[in-house]
Amino acid sequence: MFSNIDLVSKSLKSAFYGRTIMVIGDLMLDRYLWGSVSRISPEAPVPVVRLKRETEQCGGAANVAFNLVNLGIQPIIAGVVGRDSEGRRLQGLLNSADIDIQGVITVDHIPTITKTRIIGGHQQMLRLDREVNYSLPQNHHQMLMDRILTILKTDTPAVILLSDYAKGVLTPTLCQEIIATARRMDIPVLVDPKGSAYHKYRGASVLSPNRSELATAVRRPDEELATQLMAGEILRENLELDYLVVTLSELGIALVDDAGIRRIPSVAREVFDVSGAGDTVISTLAAGLAAGLDRMDALVLANVAAGVVVGKLGTLPITRPELSRAVSNENALGESKKICNWEQVGTLVDGWRNQGDRIVFTNGCFDLLHAGHVSYLEAARMHGHRLVVGLNSDSSVKRLKGESRPIIQQQDRARVLSAIASVDAVVIFDQDTPLELIQRLRPDVLAKGADYSENEVVGGDVVKSWGGSIELIPLITGRSSSTIVEKINKNDAEESIDPVSS
Repeated sequence: MFSNIDLVSKSLKSAFYGRTIMVIGDLMLDRYLWGSVSRISPEAPVPVVRLKRETEQCGGAANVAFNLVNLGIQPIIAGVVGRDSEGRRLQGLLNSADIDIQGVITVDHIPTITKTRIIGGHQQMLRLDREVNYSLPQNHHQMLMDRILTILKTDTPAVILLSDYAKGVLTPTLCQEIIATARRMDIPVLVDPKGSAYHKYRGASVLSPNRSELATAVRRPDEELATQLMAGEILRENLELDYLVVTLSELGIALVDDAGIRRIPSVAREVFDVSGAGDTVISTLAAGLAAGLDRMDALVLANVAAGVVVGKLGTLPITRPELSRAVSNENALGESKKICNWEQVGTLVDGWRNQGDRIVFTNGCFDLLHAGHVSYLEAARMHGHRLVVGLNSDSSVKRLKGESRPIIQQQDRARVLSAIASVDAVVIFDQDTPLELIQRLRPDVLAKGADYSENEVVGGDVVKSWGGSIELIPLITGRSSSTIVEKINKNDAEESIDPVSS
């Protein structure tokens, strides 16, 4: 699951603290009216909600900052509120959460964006939005930019996060000024975008649209996911981004970077409310990067966080204890969930293929797993989006290598393989060759070590028959299980001849 779980755990315990992230964007107040529904109104065919309580929370870019502070990050927020009671209450919520609001300016004649949701039981019945469409006037633009520049000079953040809800704050000019300044200061800029005019984000480090937003931006609204993500690769290059992160709701998250397209499946167990999930992903990703995690571990952490918040009702932030527990649970379960029987792996592969994933298959004994195996599996995974490993059973290994093998029994070999980040599924087969398993799974790519030739690869002809390909992976010389076994046997023999006295 994580390539460095120790560093992730350390980040959750202490590395987030003291890190500063600046959040710039559209500030909102989220108001909830909670009640129960037991009848339909006699006046109109609508449910009657009996009001029980009211709550208010940070919304929009303010919710991103609230997520960050709950993770232990010190956020500084910049944006605009109206000179009204909602604006005062929103600033009060931010202040009470110890969020630095020195970048917030108050303006006349523009109301604070307020979204009021009416909840009946566990069901959202209605949403009322109070807002006006506007473009930030030049005097307010300059005032906000001056505040941002002052903050950057006095308290340089580890990351800048642009949270765009297309409400008028993040104009093309403001975005480009911020990105150019951040580049000069070597500060990464993460963007949660809105709309289709993505040129204003050119030069940012990371863009994080959802699938619908990406489809609109690349003009592929009715295409398959795989096509949309490939168009996303072109978008990333055109906008000069380091990488693109696409949130896919129940399908998880996709990462588009120089290595291609990689998918992280959803971890949500039960979904009540997706509002605020995008904020959680971008804020947790930013926190992970600020704490020193690499992009993949930070993104996996963000995916786990999203799985927590969609199980809540309302725009509620992730908390560090919640995320720590979720990471522990996912880490404990993640590897064992990768170990499948034939029926389970078939279902998994069918699901991945339906999502547009390219399936890579390889097989082997993987006895006494070593660095050569890990490098081989990582290289194989680079040829697709999912890697399925067919593992020879104990009896199969004995028939191939003799009665003294395997050294490690099959369930332990499967468990160790499943802990490798590049492996998505492990399935044990008892036959002498994986041909029957290959025919069942119909992989797009069949990977094998470069010590084989194409015509020697079992199943190569059938994979080619449905349009698949064979990839021969270079091996690290001097690394093999047989060599390790020979060395152990040699050492044992030498010790029995010339034992060392203590």
